[in-house]
Amino acid sequence: MLWLKAFHIVFVITWFAGLFYLPRLFMYHAEATDQVGIERFKVMERRLFVIMTIGATLAAIFGVSLLMSAPGLMKAGWIHVKLTLVVLLIGYHIWCQRLMVSLRDGTNRHSARWFRIFNEAPALLLIAIVVLAVVKPF
Repeated sequence: MLWLKAFHIVFVITWFAGLFYLPRLFMYHAEATDQVGIERFKVMERRLFVIMTIGATLAAIFGVSLLMSAPGLMKAGWIHVKLTLVVLLIGYHIWCQRLMVSLRDGTNRHSARWFRIFNEAPALLLIAIVVLAVVKPF
């Protein structure tokens, strides 16, 4: 079980690294005016999205494996709240993909300032998820 937990944490970190950096790239992309820079952001965003999607997938696989190896966890109230927050995080991930596509296609309607604010959501979710996993308040 400790191996599953260790790899779950490694891939959660990988996923969050992408979730923290991708919206920052979006912000710079939205500010860019030169075609070379815009094309560079498109490549960077696409590559980072692939890496963070792999991290998210493996985090989920190891997380489900943890739940399967300790089914009693599902009786704890905190895990249900944590899983709900993870679902919100997955929604944020999908939203990032849609934003990436709109930037790539030139149909983005958001300002760099909007992306700066958008970039804060995963930090709030991370704090809540870690507190739930460590403190187990319910």
